[in-house]
Amino acid sequence: MPARSQALSALFHTSNMSPTKADVPPPASPPDIDILGDQVTIHPGGYVEPPPQDEASERNLVEHMARFRESPLDFLREVSLHVSGSGWRAYDEVIGQPIYYPGFSDNMKAMVMRTPMLQKRIQDLARRRVDAEEQQGLLGQGPEKEKNKATREAEIEKSLQEVATRLTDGMICKFESKRFIRGAYYLCTQLLTRAYHQGIHVSSEEVLRLRSVAETAAKNKHSIIFLPCHRSHVDYVSLQLICYRLGIALPTVVSGDNLKMPVLGAFLQNAGAMWIRRSFGNDALYTTLVQSYIDTLLQNGYNIECFIEGGRSRTGKLLSPKFGILSFLLDSVLSGRVEDAIICPVSTQYDKVVETESYISELLGRPKPQENLKDFLSASSVLSLKLGRVDVRFHEPWSLRTFTDEQRARVGAARPSSALSNPLSPESRVRLLRTLGYRVLSDINAVSVVMPTALIGTVLLTLRGRGVGKSELIRRVEWLSARVRAKGGRVAHFAGALTSTIIERGLDVLGPGLVGTIDDLPEITYYAVDRFQLSFYRNMTIHLFISEALVCAAMYTKVKQGGGPANQRISFEELYEQVQFLSTIFRGEFIYPTAGLLSNLQRTLLGLESDGVIALGRQEPSNDHNDLPRPDSHDIPFAELSSAERKIGRENFDFYNFLLWPFIESTWLGAVSLMGLTPPTPSQTGAWLDVRQTQETAQLLGKTLYHQGDLSYFEAVNKETLKNAFQLFEEEGIILVQKSSSKTTPSVVRLTPEWTPRRDEKGMVIAQGKLWDFIEKIAKSRREGKNRRDGATVSTRVLRLADLVGRQLFESAVVDGVSGDPEHQSRKGRRKSDGEMHAKL
Repeated sequence: MPARSQALSALFHTSNMSPTKADVPPPASPPDIDILGDQVTIHPGGYVEPPPQDEASERNLVEHMARFRESPLDFLREVSLHVSGSGWRAYDEVIGQPIYYPGFSDNMKAMVMRTPMLQKRIQDLARRRVDAEEQQGLLGQGPEKEKNKATREAEIEKSLQEVATRLTDGMICKFESKRFIRGAYYLCTQLLTRAYHQGIHVSSEEVLRLRSVAETAAKNKHSIIFLPCHRSHVDYVSLQLICYRLGIALPTVVSGDNLKMPVLGAFLQNAGAMWIRRSFGNDALYTTLVQSYIDTLLQNGYNIECFIEGGRSRTGKLLSPKFGILSFLLDSVLSGRVEDAIICPVSTQYDKVVETESYISELLGRPKPQENLKDFLSASSVLSLKLGRVDVRFHEPWSLRTFTDEQRARVGAARPSSALSNPLSPESRVRLLRTLGYRVLSDINAVSVVMPTALIGTVLLTLRGRGVGKSELIRRVEWLSARVRAKGGRVAHFAGALTSTIIERGLDVLGPGLVGTIDDLPEITYYAVDRFQLSFYRNMTIHLFISEALVCAAMYTKVKQGGGPANQRISFEELYEQVQFLSTIFRGEFIYPTAGLLSNLQRTLLGLESDGVIALGRQEPSNDHNDLPRPDSHDIPFAELSSAERKIGRENFDFYNFLLWPFIESTWLGAVSLMGLTPPTPSQTGAWLDVRQTQETAQLLGKTLYHQGDLSYFEAVNKETLKNAFQLFEEEGIILVQKSSSKTTPSVVRLTPEWTPRRDEKGMVIAQGKLWDFIEKIAKSRREGKNRRDGATVSTRVLRLADLVGRQLFESAVVDGVSGDPEHQSRKGRRKSDGEMHAKL
């Protein structure tokens, strides 16, 4: 065993170490562990200098294989160590329930098929089918009828048993061969460390705590449910590698069957993937089967991994929780079928995410390509890239049972003494599920590490100028690092390296395709080449500053008016109203602190005052004891920019605004596009439009407004942010959406009558009404543009374009057969392409 592996092993078995409590910060950051291939190194700081490598050792996969051919003995020796199992590679004494033995899949399948829930469902479905056939007169009459019913019910049950067995076999993970997993570990490590050449980093403190929790959970036969964020396909690979290297039983990974492709699908299933459909529809048998499998895993103490956000985040920030699988997990514990399970939120951060280029393509409206093995292995020539490092952090695990008991106690519902007593109401269960989901997201944010690339991307996208000099970039990165730490966040350790060195490494990882360099100037200058892609990295920091961003965006409604300090002052009441409005429209985008709006606002104002960004007015104490301080203003009558902030050109104030402005622009764009849904003629009133076409039209409008200068940020045409905006509009009652469960029938949308604008005698949309007032309120916090003071011109031009694309949308809807009754819609005809519509613009 290598010396560094022995050092790690000794560290793991040190009995007098105990994890630091979350509420007592350690005097210094705990050391990090670097996993690079077979080597595990403990470092005093988390940012690791890449191991010295000569040019010949840095090769892509083809060259690497050629070198193996040149040294077959070395190749065979290295592979044989993994396949045969030498030292830690044996993976024999894992912490957790036994896995990887012959017959594991058959045993798991038998346990799933024996679950009372599944058997009851099969009997119920067979009985309902027999009852339907009886009503149709298919079972005969007279004495033979009962016999025919019994025979037919048995036949259907047998058929359903066969279907369930086949579905189970295709669903479950297959921990069968230790030789397979040893070889798979070797292969995945080689592939991963060729892309992420600085390896995988974890915190030694968190690893010690996780191993301790895993040992206790194994004794109690409790499962650990790993709930990571999801930004890349590398997420589940890195977590499996960590668990394998640390001797923890591999989790069963809940995976969408879109990855169940030839060769790769079988490989992943043997490495821990369980396959589920992307949508269950109304398939009662399949839904029960998934619940039965999850019950079986939890009842027997097998670890599980599922992604709390559902799919991968294309924007860099955490997505809202998806409650599908989480609902199954919660139901297992709430019902009493499972005693307890341990929740472990996991944050996975990257210097650079390999899929960002494809994400940007999707966000700009291009269809998502079908998953295939070639793209999976060679995305952006992944095997020849140097993408830095992967940073994985584990929040302190907690009991799901304890969590549910605490939540039930809050609403006055005692823990049930049995599975059937004192069940939660549907409303309480939904509330509990949402609380669980957002608790996990909050924990992920709490342990997330801000990478150097995220610091650089954030700085470059929060500057007013075109570029930034090297000295200024260093200063702003150091300032941002300090702000991240002040907000309780974590910055990747630099291990004593100079900030300039860290920035050079980060720029090298980002590459010239994202950050450009101008060398032939008195000072080297950097500028954002691909702002859209850089926004992915900026969004990795925004959760730390969302409260400050909301406050500054609200204050900007006054600051943008110009004039002296008194003219830019905002009253507490106005500030509160705009912050409340912005918080509402972005509730689907961001995760807010749980203390409540007023408490968060007061704390944020005091924090910004302490940082010297703003100055707060103070209410004079009154001699009249009956004149009590106003609780809504907390004795703060107004807020304004501080004189110190004005002297530095609103540098820090603008930083917070720059974080939020792209999202404000996108929501404004979505609202403006709704003006185009005003029916062109009275005969089209009440017409339904294809939701997907409507959102694509909003993107097209945004691209037009950007290129004509009425939209400041191209990121505002982001498909995901626009989709969230349309979800907001639906929740606020601005639009009506009728969702379709059929793949051949589209979901449709239209404006609600009270939000539908009017047209003048010339047929032009009038800039008045509830929808326009809503748009104007969003626009109050928009960044000033070329026409920021000419509202009439802006409204005329923007409304003309919105009306133009809207009319084309109605025409396209009529051609497609979408306009009219949504119950009789079809996709006949040919949709107008973006090119045709763009040509008309």
